[in-house]
Amino acid sequence: MKKDRNYTDKVHLWGSIWSISALAVLFSVPLIFSIANNTYPQLTVLFKALAAVVPIYWGTAIVEVITYTPLLGAGGTYLSFVTGNISNLKMPCAMNAMERADVKANSEEGEIISTISIGASAITTTLVIAVGVIAFAPLLPHITADGSVIKPAFQYVIPALFGALCASYLAKYWKLAIVPILIGVIVYIFSPTMPVGTMIFITIVVSLANGFAMYKLKLV
Repeated sequence: MKKDRNYTDKVHLWGSIWSISALAVLFSVPLIFSIANNTYPQLTVLFKALAAVVPIYWGTAIVEVITYTPLLGAGGTYLSFVTGNISNLKMPCAMNAMERADVKANSEEGEIISTISIGASAITTTLVIAVGVIAFAPLLPHITADGSVIKPAFQYVIPALFGALCASYLAKYWKLAIVPILIGVIVYIFSPTMPVGTMIFITIVVSLANGFAMYKLKLV
């Protein structure tokens, strides 16, 4: 038990250090440009622009932490928030790895599998992007041009990724998926601009409530 606690403490310690370091690097970029060019934004204009978007992102950030942490574990959550691209890549990768390893997301095994898979995903993504930039830089303007027959495919990469992952879960638990999908569709009909993080939180809450209700009613 002491060993597990030490591991958890180290995860939170290093996760906090790297999260703060990542924020420092992000904020240093505009600061360095401002210092180098001796040009600084007007605070009144900056705060006015931030006032319109910051509340949305703060809400989304809180929702994402509450939503992702039970699924990814502490280590996976820290690593995902530092490397980014959580909902499109890190979370599907972690969920697929845990499913293949036959472990639960909220277990100690799931914590380890999630962290390793997200770390591997981050490294792989960096290498693939580096190779892709070098190899496809000359071709990219041609295959993404308006007249290219390949261009429409780039608009469906994310839906194809989630569709492939979702299909396996729907085949196994289609009864549990009906209500959350319907709620998600209805919410987006009346609020099409809702952030993805907020929608994920809503559908997870609905999924839990629906699963509990169906279990009590002995429908699953």
